[in-house]
Amino acid sequence: MNSQGNILITGATGFTGIHACHHFTKRGFNVTAVARKTASLPKNVHVEYCELTNKKEIGNLIQKVRPQYVLHLAGQNHVGQSWDDPIASLEINSLATAYLLEAIRQHAPSCKSVIVGSALQFDLNQLSTLSHPYSLSKTLQVLIAQSWASLYHMDVIIAKPSNLIGPGLSNGVCSIFAQRIVKIEENKADPVLEVNNLYDRRDFLDVRDAVRAYETLLIKGKPQETYEVTSGKSKSLDELTETFKALTAIDFNVKSKSSEKLESFVEMTPLKLNDLGWEQELSFSSSLKDILDFYRQK
Repeated sequence: MNSQGNILITGATGFTGIHACHHFTKRGFNVTAVARKTASLPKNVHVEYCELTNKKEIGNLIQKVRPQYVLHLAGQNHVGQSWDDPIASLEINSLATAYLLEAIRQHAPSCKSVIVGSALQFDLNQLSTLSHPYSLSKTLQVLIAQSWASLYHMDVIIAKPSNLIGPGLSNGVCSIFAQRIVKIEENKADPVLEVNNLYDRRDFLDVRDAVRAYETLLIKGKPQETYEVTSGKSKSLDELTETFKALTAIDFNVKSKSSEKLESFVEMTPLKLNDLGWEQELSFSSSLKDILDFYRQK
């Protein structure tokens, strides 16, 4: 696999972005991190501050850097926030992607890009599958990326990740549970973990495995293809809490708000990624342990 190249990473100060900057730096890439704020990034990462919803700023950035690769991670990824401000979600997730791709088309046409979508995209043929503005914004983002790739014959790949977990600041359920457990360990909270529904099933993948997958797609992925970045194995929230119990010396009770059995989970598969040589390396349990250790150290 190519160990050199200029890569531009948007959303570089986010949960996945920080891991991506560390990974690609270690792999020998020249990394330009696009950020709106400061963060703890490797010393040899070049940081560019840019507002991605500003068409002129993005154009100037791509013209200056002229990347060989782009990993587009930036976006608003909180469902609750999308209800509060749906227009902002559309701007950063959809419109900013159009600005970015247009800038690449004009100033770095040979660049290869991975646009990171979401497992929460809805089916355009079934409007009933649209459940929140976040889903709309990410679905439109992917549609824009596919359209630019098709209309202008650009080297664009869509990554569709499942729930990414691992050490670092995250709003995901695993991080929320881990923070609570650490507080219980420190006698700062009652030994109770509240969940919405223990039957709720999700596909969890370590963010470090996901970043390796993004590198695989940038090097080996086929233009205009969509790849599911996933473990391919769903876990219930009951399994999640039981795994956490095995990783801590303290005992805690689990309180479920609902006992209704759910049948809406849609399986994802990493087979297309596997065909490119990618394999999951980090187990579910090891990821949860690393999350706990992260918050214990904080």
